[in-house]
Amino acid sequence: MSGENLEAKIERSGTPLRMLRNAPAGAYPFPMRPEFTNWRDEQEAWKKTAVLFDQSFHMTDVSFKGPDVGRLLADLGTNSFRTFGKNKAKQFVACDDEGRLVGDAILFGLEDDKASLVGSPTVPDWVAFHAETGNYDVEVIRDERTLANQGQRSLYRYQLQGPAALQIAEKAHGTRIEHIKFFNIGEFTIASRPVRALNHTMTGIPGQEMTGLELFGPAEDGTAVLEALLQAGSEFGLLQGGAVAYSTTALESGWLGLPVPAIYSGESTKAFREWLAADNYLGNASLAGSFTPDRIEDYYVTPFDLGYRGIVKFDHDFVGRPALEERLDQPHRRKVWLRWNNEDVTRVIAGSLFDGDQRTKYLDIPYGVYATFQYDAVLDGDHVIGFSNRTGYTANVGGWSSLAVIDQAHAQDGTEVTILWGESGGTRPGIERHVQTTIRATVSTRPLA
Repeated sequence: MSGENLEAKIERSGTPLRMLRNAPAGAYPFPMRPEFTNWRDEQEAWKKTAVLFDQSFHMTDVSFKGPDVGRLLADLGTNSFRTFGKNKAKQFVACDDEGRLVGDAILFGLEDDKASLVGSPTVPDWVAFHAETGNYDVEVIRDERTLANQGQRSLYRYQLQGPAALQIAEKAHGTRIEHIKFFNIGEFTIASRPVRALNHTMTGIPGQEMTGLELFGPAEDGTAVLEALLQAGSEFGLLQGGAVAYSTTALESGWLGLPVPAIYSGESTKAFREWLAADNYLGNASLAGSFTPDRIEDYYVTPFDLGYRGIVKFDHDFVGRPALEERLDQPHRRKVWLRWNNEDVTRVIAGSLFDGDQRTKYLDIPYGVYATFQYDAVLDGDHVIGFSNRTGYTANVGGWSSLAVIDQAHAQDGTEVTILWGESGGTRPGIERHVQTTIRATVSTRPLA
């Protein structure tokens, strides 16, 4: 890659923290229509009827094709690949040498010698780096997200989510669809176009009976397939969902998708930083919130912290395996849901509007994240016990909540904690002057809706 690389940009900035804290970027963008009806009805639709999100624009899709695809994925992924192949899928998890999370993405088995990674750019880029610099007979085929794409995308991608999802897909198909196992991919037609569909969920409990289908196919077929789905869904109460509702889906499913990836420091990832252009997602990402340790490493998490123990399989050698084996019996943090106190949320919203020089940091409704990586301190008294990440309101929860990673000792249902909301000082573009405040919250180890 030409031009300044990420390593050089970090050196020029002084530290990774300084680079990320001073970056002007806001929350990860979803370049789609904000609302089709209103975000409250669109949120409720994924619980009561069904909602359709157009995912064709915001995710990076990098495919790997060739005889060494399986070896490449197994060398980098914590997952087991013993049964992986065509029409199989995985939540692919990658780590650095120290067992810290680089990131996760959805891995699609397209053919026995072809697979694609879909998600934020981190993991697709991480695997592409190894494919291009390692000893692998693999072709890398990039289909960039819209913000980085100079042409048309190769595929459309629609998420059909809710209890009526299967009925709608079957009506659009014209007959019964053969059962697709969870995290497997089925093939059928809609509007006489071939369609593939991954059975997974963005908002519900994993493993429920086909309440979420991610349909994809050639971009030129996208309009016809979309029209057929919308027409079929009209009698079932299908709503199209926009970016506002889409941003809140993880609050209910519990997917903590954007922790700081463990690539910004250390010798083991230096070659990746030198390979990656500075003007890239990771080079332009921002970090905000009241959680402010002095070391970038204190922002990193492990797969165990996020509840991915079942995804870490020691049946093969992979980057980070020795470190994860060593960490296995050590104490871990735990991902939890935090239900924010209604009175405190009301006070903060009002204070951000009416308290003048003492105003609080605005809670953008329904999604309060204002940086790529949102890290707000979670406290037990004056002691920091972890960080709160995604935060917002959904009509199905009926209140404000967030996903958090906290010390195991406090990860008990009903535990009362405090969130420190707002920046500790200074401003950057997009963040208004404000004072910090505290918000009470209650821990839940299970989804809130």
